[in-house]
Amino acid sequence: MTTGNSLFPIFLKLDQIQTLIVGGGNVGLEKLDALLRNDHEANVTIVAKKFNAEVKQRQGLSRQIKLIERPFRKRDLRGKDLVILATDDQTLNAKVRSMARRRHLLVNVADTPGLCDFYLGSTVKKGDLKIGISTNGKSPTFSKRLKEVLNETLPDETDLLLQNLKVIRDRLKGDFSFKVKTLNGITKSLIDRNEV
Repeated sequence: MTTGNSLFPIFLKLDQIQTLIVGGGNVGLEKLDALLRNDHEANVTIVAKKFNAEVKQRQGLSRQIKLIERPFRKRDLRGKDLVILATDDQTLNAKVRSMARRRHLLVNVADTPGLCDFYLGSTVKKGDLKIGISTNGKSPTFSKRLKEVLNETLPDETDLLLQNLKVIRDRLKGDFSFKVKTLNGITKSLIDRNEV
């Protein structure tokens, strides 16, 4: 029996999939910014009756953002992989979620954890290192605070460490098991030095 957070963390290549956001207000902006923070080349289509100025401004930052100013239509789901519903119309959110689920699309409904197939968790990024944080939808505020702590704690040189470990891994001869054992020994010595 599983207890606690049973979510399965994955990292998506946002530049290789199509994301639809329905809603062009502050919540839609928040979701768009979350996507762009992780990949400024994310392919995002936003459908809304009206867009706030900040959403329109983001479109100028990336050629991968498409804005469609009109009410949502069923055909907006065509060719999409992820759907994020960011409207304040719960009836519309439920209707679009139902249509998207019939197409086997993954859906996030802002501020409605019970209707979500996935959550947009907080992430910490230091070069190629990315850490995802999830509270299972219980407290985005806690995720945000933990993100701040990790950003302050992890040194900026973390990415250099990762690059050096990749060079070492590439130079090692032997099977996967040997490489893992050797790299574990190297990284253990880093931790042991910090304990002194």
